[in-house]
Amino acid sequence: MGYAGPALNCQGRDGVTEPPRPDPRLRLSLLLVALTATALTSCLREAVRSERRELEHGGRDRVYYVHLPPQAGNGQPLPVVINFHGGGGEALGHERYTGMDALADEEGFIAVYPAGTSRFGDRLLTWNAGGCCGYAQEESVDDVGFVRALIDDLSTATSIDRSRIYATGLSNGAMMAYRMAAEAGDLVAAIAPVAGAMKLDGFAPSRPIPILHIHSVDDPRALYNGGTGPPFPLTDATVDHEPVEDVLAMWAAFDGCPSAATAGETLSGETGSVNAGQTATLWIYGPCTGDVEVDLWKLTGAGHVWPGGTPNYLTAVLGPSTSIIDANREMWAFFQRFVLPEEWRP
Repeated sequence: MGYAGPALNCQGRDGVTEPPRPDPRLRLSLLLVALTATALTSCLREAVRSERRELEHGGRDRVYYVHLPPQAGNGQPLPVVINFHGGGGEALGHERYTGMDALADEEGFIAVYPAGTSRFGDRLLTWNAGGCCGYAQEESVDDVGFVRALIDDLSTATSIDRSRIYATGLSNGAMMAYRMAAEAGDLVAAIAPVAGAMKLDGFAPSRPIPILHIHSVDDPRALYNGGTGPPFPLTDATVDHEPVEDVLAMWAAFDGCPSAATAGETLSGETGSVNAGQTATLWIYGPCTGDVEVDLWKLTGAGHVWPGGTPNYLTAVLGPSTSIIDANREMWAFFQRFVLPEEWRP
């Protein structure tokens, strides 16, 4: 839910993996959200500098938020990073939690935060990532089509580089990034899912896609080795997760990469620091056919979190936060190496 207690302290909010289904026990949480909604919205708007945009798609009113860097408006087409919130979360909270806007300003890319759908208005939003999650999946919401419409709408508001559109997301949002890779290879140049493995009923990508996956083996919710995650708080709803390395092996085979990854650098948290006892190892499936690569930042000691995001948020549910790597910087360094092949450009 993202409700942190009676005192609203503007510490950011993001959902956990499993979206809730209707349940009488949910009423108290919804009431708490309603009581804090006005203050929370004010707090978030102070924290972010994004523009709300609306469009109609699939008979639904859809929303997304855009953060334009200072470089926008100079006539130069800019790259776009689409950042999907987690299941049960929402776009503005995810914008604040991930802290991507600061890097967007520094590096000159457009950060986009789409909003999923829900039976509860603009709360408890989910994405139809194929085999997950919640309302969006149950209602067969066309979220891939929504993102295509979003990009078309964004192009009317600012100059974008359609050869450099990238997707990332957390948890259910990571699953959505994978669906974009599998079903919209003509749109996204590369993806970087965080703490969520692909959940698709079928696997038939149109082209090889570069992938950087970021995940902790100690994630308590989106289980690294696969299996049924714990129930969403206050409900009996669960999600079955795919093993991360099985998903990456599938993509590596499709992308023409070696079946086994090679270890790159390993980072260890310094004793006495917030990252003490944590590690991060980069695993590389490569070289691959063509200009693609499949990489994995494999963390230990961290929870179901965005590395480098708002620290110590909902640790009782999500597990320990980490800054052993900065997910934003790692994915942007990865993204910059790849553009949409010319034959796939509109």
